[in-house]
Amino acid sequence: MISEVVKMSCYNRRLRQTEPEQQNGGSGPSHVPTHSRVNGWSFPLHPFQFIAWLFYSYLAVVGFGIYIPLLPQGWKCAAYVVIGILFAGNLVTHLVAITVDPADPNVLAKKSYSRPMPVLDRTKHRHVIQNLHCYLCEVDVGPRAKHCSACNKCIANFDHHCKWLNNCVGGKNYWFFFSSVGSAVLGVVLLTMVVLYVFIQYFVNPVDLRTDPQFERVTSNTTWLVFLPAAPVETTAAGILAIAVITVILDIAPILLLGHLLVFHLYLLWKGLSTYDYMVHQRNTQSIRDRKNTEEVQVTSDGTLADTVGTPKETELPLSARSSGLRYHDSGLISLGQPDGICTDVVDTSLA
Repeated sequence: MISEVVKMSCYNRRLRQTEPEQQNGGSGPSHVPTHSRVNGWSFPLHPFQFIAWLFYSYLAVVGFGIYIPLLPQGWKCAAYVVIGILFAGNLVTHLVAITVDPADPNVLAKKSYSRPMPVLDRTKHRHVIQNLHCYLCEVDVGPRAKHCSACNKCIANFDHHCKWLNNCVGGKNYWFFFSSVGSAVLGVVLLTMVVLYVFIQYFVNPVDLRTDPQFERVTSNTTWLVFLPAAPVETTAAGILAIAVITVILDIAPILLLGHLLVFHLYLLWKGLSTYDYMVHQRNTQSIRDRKNTEEVQVTSDGTLADTVGTPKETELPLSARSSGLRYHDSGLISLGQPDGICTDVVDTSLA
């Protein structure tokens, strides 16, 4: 009795080998938490959450406190409105995506988060979900529900488990997740353009950056003001330029990763797929390719085809809408073609 653990490789684009199920009497993986998690605020919190909030806070402070106030008057008003709406929209949708409980309606109706989750008896049931019944949640579930082992509950219209939200993305919070990603991409791109404009304009014509009335009280052209107009603080041009360089460098990674993630989900919406569906298809396709690569064809000296010698094949496990119990995490990005540098993990704890 084994459990197939499949991880999409970040670099060599192949599936890793299987590993034996832990010898715990066939009761399943020991990492499954005892209780179900309610949402992204349930403990333990994920470190990626803190990184996301720190980055958001940093961009809000430097953007609205340093660089937007230095724009010419007409551009300044437009930047405050457009970028402000994007940042506020991202904050709201991100909070909602974290707070919503995406569990299946029957799981919510049972309201059993306070009691320990039972352990699946694999001697009786091969899969967590069979015939639309979850033997861990002990309820009937929808046809597209999956049991996430990170949240330890069935998720309605399961898409994926997001570490940045510390919550599953399902039918109830998918559009909040999608809106959060979209507003983040647009907001960071526009803010980066503002920072680059200030940086370049300083060397071209710095006078255009000193149009705020507060600069009339500054006697030296080497003195600059930040946090205008509410709480002006004197600083130097070197400080503003140094922060600009740091900000642009920090913005490159989220623009590329979140932009790729946005394009990926637009592709999924166009195809009518979920992230889970896409990953299962990719896994099955790669499994077929790997199996073909292990077969060796021997050709005799006279050109006749000899018997095919195949290496032992790995046990292939079923993965369907009725066979769940998987744990799937995204680290901020899924690739349409699994490009280098992007890694997505899929763990299937179904029995062979």
